[in-house]
Amino acid sequence: MTGFFLLDLLLFGVVITAVAGMAASWVDRKVTARVQYRVGPPPLQPFTDIVKLMGKETLVPAGVSRAAFLSAPLLGFCAVAAVSTVLWVNQLSSGGFAGDWIVVLYLLTIPSMGIIMGGFASKNPYASLGSSREMKLVMAYELPFVLAILVPVIQSGFAMRLGDILADQAAYGAMASSLSGAIALAVAILCMQAKLALVPFDAPEAETELAGGVFIEYSGAPLAVFKLTKNMLLFVLPFFLSVMFLGGFRFDGIEILWTVLKFVGLVALVTVIRNTNPRVRIDQALRFFWGPVTIAAAAAVVLAFLGL
Repeated sequence: MTGFFLLDLLLFGVVITAVAGMAASWVDRKVTARVQYRVGPPPLQPFTDIVKLMGKETLVPAGVSRAAFLSAPLLGFCAVAAVSTVLWVNQLSSGGFAGDWIVVLYLLTIPSMGIIMGGFASKNPYASLGSSREMKLVMAYELPFVLAILVPVIQSGFAMRLGDILADQAAYGAMASSLSGAIALAVAILCMQAKLALVPFDAPEAETELAGGVFIEYSGAPLAVFKLTKNMLLFVLPFFLSVMFLGGFRFDGIEILWTVLKFVGLVALVTVIRNTNPRVRIDQALRFFWGPVTIAAAAAVVLAFLGL
């Protein structure tokens, strides 16, 4: 059993997720370039960037905690790999465990915790400011995100397994086809944008203000791991939302096309939001998520209880 889990973790959690994440990153960068009337990168550019960083020297600032500084990137990477493994296991074999969606929610907070830890460990003013913003952003979007995820759980009869939620959608249709599901999906997409720290919620990095923020002191392999983790999240988060609201991924017959369209559609929506909105201040992000977004998520929960 342990051997099969390790194989799933290595194959699905790391290899397939990394490849799919870099492909999604290329699509995002290519579309962004075309919007800005540029040619954009070649298909292998995300992979080349990671390999190039892996080969560079790793510099550790003087006076920092080496253990915290160097382990921070690995926290997020391991968490994303674990989330992807859980999603793939449920998608391919329905072999999940009770409460696996709760574990997924928990693990999805760890990449942000790694960024916060790495930024503060850097002892750089810009990195510390970026970590402070990241911490506030996490507190802003986590509540509406959890409320949004509760909607498909309620609609499926309080299912505690992702496999049961997928089975319910296979029998009765996607959760997003209901009013409460559609509202919850919209809320989850906005929270996904913040989890990815993409415009308009990129205040923790804000290259024009903080010169990269939390990543300013990182170089070499640790920076490569941070970048790879973000690429993997660009695959894992749409995958998770697809499982919860759109019936998940299927690979039989014409369903393959529908699976690709769902994933590409979510990535394209992230890219559209990124390219059509200015960056918001962190206080504006807090008011946005704790105000209308949380209200919408709470309304979706109420509607789900009413069966709408």
